[in-house]
Amino acid sequence: MAKNILIIDDEGLVTKSLQKMLAKEGYTAVVAACGKDAIAEYKKSEFDLIVCDVRMPGMDGIETIEEIRRLRDGLERKNIPEVLITGYADEEKYKNALKLKVADYLFKPFDRSQFLDIIKKNLHADKE
Repeated sequence: MAKNILIIDDEGLVTKSLQKMLAKEGYTAVVAACGKDAIAEYKKSEFDLIVCDVRMPGMDGIETIEEIRRLRDGLERKNIPEVLITGYADEEKYKNALKLKVADYLFKPFDRSQFLDIIKKNLHADKE
């Protein structure tokens, strides 16, 4: 069964590229352009992994992950890995991500193989 990945990023070019890349690898990727949309998608479907941009208008990536976790607990769903991505070297956001204990933190621009290695590692971490 294909793994279901939620991609949260306000940059359309990024989400289309990631969605296409993941589809070629056999994954299903659902895109949300902001935290509010991501929460709506999370309510509708279960995901195996979340890839979330840190800097977004309105609710940032850290707040989005925190809200999804609260929702997850309320819906009694399993814990899933979260990968934060960013194009900005913001030390405070990085520290906040570490406090959240996200699975990975990736700086843009990243290459295809680096991204896919992180996806595969986190989707199959329980099988190692």
